Amino acid sequence: MTEKTLAIIKPDAVKKNIIGRIIQRIEDEGFKIAAMKMLHLTKDEAKGFYIVHKSRPFYEDLTNFMSSGPAIVMTLERDDAIAHWRQVMGATDPAQAKPGTLRREFGFSVERNATHGSDARETAEWEIAYFFKK
Repeated sequence: MTEKTLAIIKPDAVKKNIIGRIIQRIEDEGFKIAAMKMLHLTKDEAKGFYIVHKSRPFYEDLTNFMSSGPAIVMTLERDDAIAHWRQVMGATDPAQAKPGTLRREFGFSVERNATHGSDARETAEWEIAYFFKK
């Protein structure tokens, strides 16, 4: 069943100039990019997006990082998009991600791990709406 997920190419990957390589992988994996834009989140926008993590100790560092430079946000579509995108990204910690995953190849740390993806259908709907108005 076709579904949508949000994908973000994070500021670390944009800074490393690997946007094209990540987008190529997205297309190679059979995703359709239904929407895409580059933006530079303000600190408040990053806090709003990651509000679910507000009580976590890494919240300030994460929102500082996500507002540190431009990022690419995308709506991806394909069958089983959420699970497949998470598989392509790999584990949050690049050191624990499987070989061949984006985070293993391009990530540096748990925070600076090149990509973000929605973790559930409800999350995807909320995240897509955060960046793309209907």
